[in-house]
Amino acid sequence: MKPAQFEYDDPQTEDEALDLLARHGDDCKVIAGGQSLVPLMNFRLARPARLIDINRIDSLSYIRREEGRLVIGAMARHTHLEHAEEVAQGWPLLTEAVGWVGHAQIRNRGTIGGSVAHADPAAELPAAFAALDAKFQLRSKRGSRTVSWDEFFVSEFTTALAPDELVAAVEVPALDPGTGTAFVEYARRHGDFALGGAAAIVKLGRDGRCERATIALLSAGPAPVRAKAAEQQLRGAKLDDSSIRAASAEAVRGLRPTSDLHGSTEYRIGLLRTMTERALTKAAQRAASSTS
Repeated sequence: MKPAQFEYDDPQTEDEALDLLARHGDDCKVIAGGQSLVPLMNFRLARPARLIDINRIDSLSYIRREEGRLVIGAMARHTHLEHAEEVAQGWPLLTEAVGWVGHAQIRNRGTIGGSVAHADPAAELPAAFAALDAKFQLRSKRGSRTVSWDEFFVSEFTTALAPDELVAAVEVPALDPGTGTAFVEYARRHGDFALGGAAAIVKLGRDGRCERATIALLSAGPAPVRAKAAEQQLRGAKLDDSSIRAASAEAVRGLRPTSDLHGSTEYRIGLLRTMTERALTKAAQRAASSTS
């Protein structure tokens, strides 16, 4: 199929894009990589009256450190994140997570801003950003604001973005020394949407016990899920098989992931528990290696 008729704008500056959003926000969509929006338009599941193409806004395409944080411009491509050495060294969870996104062709075009604005609960980067306690810089003609990940992701394909706002950048705090991270997921075929996955961050204390743990799940609900009860359960614990299994069971307690032709709710809960075990085990091993 082909998309319904629409108007098209290609602003060359951020100010031009914000002007257009201020005038047409309720009737338009922003297009960057187009890896999610274009298929929806071709199937006519999305029918925006106007597209605002931000591909020519070079000022939004960057990855850099600012006061210890990682700041990622909205137009940075997945492949840029995947191959950035400073990301691999300081935020390896993002490097690992983005490698699961689709295929190389998709990562070459897809953007970080587009991925978070689309807010697919099966997407890798929203879950990784949730684990990392990321914040999102939003801009409009009315001004700028920064919101936390849990304020930004509202539900399936729904965010806190106002119609006249643009995702400008993602801010990711630095990880402490002695921290290990891991991202795992399961899909029936490489590049398919994940049936379940987990991002884990573990910081070990000098005594080898868990000082802090973070667990974020994808394909577990209408938005990325932080397993805070399980995180609390791991604090002060020795991260052996028993404690990890117990925390993984706690992480999925009360979850009701959607049942569909790919798997029942019960199957998905079991899968999420297994993914959590694997992520925590890897993260703990990496944390131990970093402190040895």
